[in-house]
Amino acid sequence: MKLWMKVAVSVGLLALLFAVIPWSDLREGLARLPPGLWALVLLGFIAGHLVGVFKWRLFINAGRAALRAVDAVQCYEAGLFANLCLPSIVGGDVLRIAMAGSFTSRPEAALWGGVLDRVTDVASLAILVTGGALLAGSSLPGMGGELLLVAIVLAGFATMVAAPFVLRRPLVKWPRKLRRPIGRSLVAIRRLSREPGTAVAGLGLSLVIQSSFVLLNAELGAAIGVTVPVAVWFLVWPLAKIASLMPISLGGLAVREASLAALLAPFGTPIALGVLASLLWQTVLIGGGLAGGLTWLVLAQRRSTRNQPVRIRHV
Repeated sequence: MKLWMKVAVSVGLLALLFAVIPWSDLREGLARLPPGLWALVLLGFIAGHLVGVFKWRLFINAGRAALRAVDAVQCYEAGLFANLCLPSIVGGDVLRIAMAGSFTSRPEAALWGGVLDRVTDVASLAILVTGGALLAGSSLPGMGGELLLVAIVLAGFATMVAAPFVLRRPLVKWPRKLRRPIGRSLVAIRRLSREPGTAVAGLGLSLVIQSSFVLLNAELGAAIGVTVPVAVWFLVWPLAKIASLMPISLGGLAVREASLAALLAPFGTPIALGVLASLLWQTVLIGGGLAGGLTWLVLAQRRSTRNQPVRIRHV
């Protein structure tokens, strides 16, 4: 989709949400939020991405790139900041890959490290959704829990049946626009299978990071009046994040809010509180991106100063 179409989708969805939800519920929920909790959640978000730096560098250096820790922080934080400015998170990944390739002179290692990083993130979200669905089924009224369990079983069966066809299907038979991402994903899966230690470590770190973000969202939600079990958050938040990754909006804006509100509604959460919880997380994303931009600027200046040649004056 073109950029203007993505902007139109985000603006249109936000306008629709604000038109149908009671503004009084939004104000009441926001008034319940303790002043210091948002700052603590922001610190937790930044800490989670520090672990993300370690994971991303692990995959980059698996290709013998020898990326230094300080350079990895600079690349990663630059990508985090770029997510605020570019249409999707892919733009931030491109910047990280370009910088890491420049620092290490191994652009292929930077490329595949970034792809492996994203593959493990998606896999960890799928694991969290499955676990959350199994634990949250009892919280649904009526036959909701049984229906959710049936949906999990059917989805798992469909995945097992479809996986061999997807993995073995020649790239030329895929639509032209899907060939590159599918091809890279398949190569990334093969590379992970050849390095099980790196794959397990990366997936474990992804689970830690994504789980911590779920818990941070649960804290924000509980503060504004979202009274659902933590297991429900492990179901609804990864699903909303996956929905926001679809390239139909501006960085997932409004799609994430609508998805989270719709997913929380069956558990008795008012639509307004679901939207507010997602918007508060959006402000955390903005704050974390700005912190990443500041870190990028400071480290870039230090690197520039360190690389300047020393001039000797002759007397």
